[in-house]
Amino acid sequence: MTNTYHAAHFDPTVDEIDVLKRLEMGEVITQDGALKEHLSGRLLEWGLISKKADGEMAITPQGRQLIGRQDN
Repeated sequence: MTNTYHAAHFDPTVDEIDVLKRLEMGEVITQDGALKEHLSGRLLEWGLISKKADGEMAITPQGRQLIGRQDN
């Protein structure tokens, strides 16, 4: 068993933010599609996306919060 190191703060890449936005807008990304796109496993590790029983990826509330707009 290996331990996965997590930094104290998650700084998503541009590609990771793009995936979160696409999922939020309803795009279907399957496990096979994620492999073809080299989808970052960090999104799953940090709980920003989840994998449904049918293999589709879904954005979590944490993922929505990360890409949510800040009202200033």
